[in-house]
Amino acid sequence: MSYISLSIGDETYRADSEAVCDLSIAVNFNEPQLQAYGAPPARAQALHTGEFIGAVLQNGSCNCATYSLTPHCNGTHTESVAHLTQDLLSINTLARHGLMLASLVTVDPISVNVHGSNPDQVLTLDSLKDCLKNQLNYPIPQALTALIVRTTPNQTDKTIRNYDQGSNPAYFEPAALRWLAEIGIEHLLVDLPSVDRMDDGGALLAHRAFWGLPVGDKQLRHASRPHATITELIYVPDSLLDGLYLLNLQIAPFLADAAPSRPLVYPVLPP
Repeated sequence: MSYISLSIGDETYRADSEAVCDLSIAVNFNEPQLQAYGAPPARAQALHTGEFIGAVLQNGSCNCATYSLTPHCNGTHTESVAHLTQDLLSINTLARHGLMLASLVTVDPISVNVHGSNPDQVLTLDSLKDCLKNQLNYPIPQALTALIVRTTPNQTDKTIRNYDQGSNPAYFEPAALRWLAEIGIEHLLVDLPSVDRMDDGGALLAHRAFWGLPVGDKQLRHASRPHATITELIYVPDSLLDGLYLLNLQIAPFLADAAPSRPLVYPVLPP
């Protein structure tokens, strides 16, 4: 058995390097896959240039495909505050810690009558606080900088769900993300297509609360937490228990506001 460790101040957290779990949802090109916000499915197409065919099945010498995808809609992705600003803050410059201490919590959305007669499923401030209180001794450890949220019910079809069909998925009330910012959570990972209601008129109040960006503001310099990231559309299997993990948040090197990502987690071993 080999170990990895993270030392912060007087605390050291250890994990078995072989007990890793990948929370990302792979983009399965040209197969059933995640979809949201009306984006087309991710596609792979063999490259054709002159006499070259990038497909062995078409008698080409090798496989070489052109991939088309929308990171925000087709799979696990991590985004920066530039998701909401006129200025670019490239996601590949953030979350470069290597390892960070993360807490995994399972949260039950609460039915709230917000829009008409059909109740929304909302992750509230109180429900989020209760989950963390049940898991951690207060005050929240200063070493904790990442939070992974698994929502119920946790069906496996989250890996191929079309979020444009059916009822509106769960989302966070802005106060919940404002509180996470206050307690020092810099990296939030969720199994939802958005931390906000999918159709909220473009307000994106939960995003703004987490990044400290005033309502309606589109200037990067006005965000108080431009270093923070939000990762959406992960999948946390039921086999992972709520608790502390070491997180390695791997982000594709895109010069963009968002990019496909691969969160790897390792359960923290008892002292």
